[in-house]
Amino acid sequence: MKLPALLCSAVTCSATTFAADQPQWGEAWSRNMVSTERGLPDSFDPDAGRNLKWTSALGGETHSTPIVAGGRVFIGTNNDAPRDPRITGDRGILLCLDEQDGRLIWQLAAPKRTEDQYFDWPKAGISSTATVEGERVFVVGNRGDVLCLDVQGLANGNDGPFRDEAAYFTPHAAPPPAFTPVLASAGAIELGATDADIVWMLDLPSAAGVWPHDAAHSSILVHGDFLYLNSGTGVDNTHRVIRTPDAPSLIVIEKATGRLVARDDEKIAPRIFHSTWSSPSLMHLNDRAIIVFAAGDGIVRGFEPLTSSPPAGEVRMLKKVWSYDIDPGAPKEEVHRFTGNKQKGPSNIYGMPVVVSGRLYVAGGGDVFWGKNEAWLKSASIERSADAGAFVAREAWSYPLGKHVLSTPAVHDGLVFIADDARTVHCVDASTGVAQWAHQTKGDFWASPLVADGKVFIGTRKGDFWVFRATREKTVLSTLDLKSPISATATAANRVLYVATQSRLFAIALPTP
Repeated sequence: MKLPALLCSAVTCSATTFAADQPQWGEAWSRNMVSTERGLPDSFDPDAGRNLKWTSALGGETHSTPIVAGGRVFIGTNNDAPRDPRITGDRGILLCLDEQDGRLIWQLAAPKRTEDQYFDWPKAGISSTATVEGERVFVVGNRGDVLCLDVQGLANGNDGPFRDEAAYFTPHAAPPPAFTPVLASAGAIELGATDADIVWMLDLPSAAGVWPHDAAHSSILVHGDFLYLNSGTGVDNTHRVIRTPDAPSLIVIEKATGRLVARDDEKIAPRIFHSTWSSPSLMHLNDRAIIVFAAGDGIVRGFEPLTSSPPAGEVRMLKKVWSYDIDPGAPKEEVHRFTGNKQKGPSNIYGMPVVVSGRLYVAGGGDVFWGKNEAWLKSASIERSADAGAFVAREAWSYPLGKHVLSTPAVHDGLVFIADDARTVHCVDASTGVAQWAHQTKGDFWASPLVADGKVFIGTRKGDFWVFRATREKTVLSTLDLKSPISATATAANRVLYVATQSRLFAIALPTP
């Protein structure tokens, strides 16, 4: 089958990362929710068209944060609003849109796995936030697989080694250990220029022995020649049993080939209360890089990054160099006896750990669905221990949050901004943990605050979008009802603010002179 040709003039073909692009979730791999972007509006009105550059329809559920790189916007959603008559039914969708007008360039349309709805939750779509590096897009699909995609899609041909896109896009339950085109014979979808080009694919259940829960969601961290991501492993459909107790929580994949090359050896899985939610981040201490990972047992760990690939067939164990327990008094064994207990139980971490100037900031507490009603924003200093090869995390302060927390902190200008599931935005002194202000809203927060251009941007699950001044004194600049729940964190790139509700993506910008 020959793909229709598309001229480069028809789309933005350069994959070069612009100076103001946002190719990954968070700042410079530290995952800090802060952007250096300037010239962003402090209010907008989509109905009136005020400060609206363009808007694009998504699916019916969107939990992925938009990413901007090389003239393209990438965002995961579902298939409630099909963009292609060939692509029907419930699927995980990754959209690649033109940065200038929001039109579709290509999409990844992955069928659902059907053997267990808790593996690939209905209507959840692709929840993973994509990561872009050069000509490659890395994302965790709804099927529990890690995908490397060509930023150009199939418009410039089918890059390998994976060439079974027609089979992949055709509904099927679970892939065989070696994905082969034999599936293509069963009514396979004919490929077109607006389909994604899969360069390689790694199926995590068969390759890493994991069993994801609810929806795969890790945002991949790129460091050197390797990809770091959480495995998404968690409980089974009873919410009381870990189906794969030997599964890793942090895994490492060779960027060029998709080969699994390393994993943690912390035996975390039996202590996971619900699932592994938090994506890894990166810190530098004394010119030494450390991978920082918040696991499903409520403990943040620092690991030495991989420096070289092991021989074929070998999987190395990552070396832990420090750890920090956000809730040391919580139960660590037989944790599922507390499932549904709102007063007592283990802690979990949904948001990502952030390290700024050697100081760790992390928010966690009882599981939002099954755990206790207790949560905190915590800070710890990461210092070299007496052992020259190790470090130690010393808690600096603890700030109580309301009920539960899913957000990643935004650390800026001596302040920390965080939102919780008790419908409150908090501003805390970064050095002391002393509250500066708090603001109560009418919606729960699943998104993280974004600090950019002296403002704090954040949306609620009720659909309200809030803009505050990023200062010690509380100032509400604007609030707007977008009429659809918001799970995604706002993104700023090239003087444009991207706000995704469950069903629409808004590109917000001041008028061009």
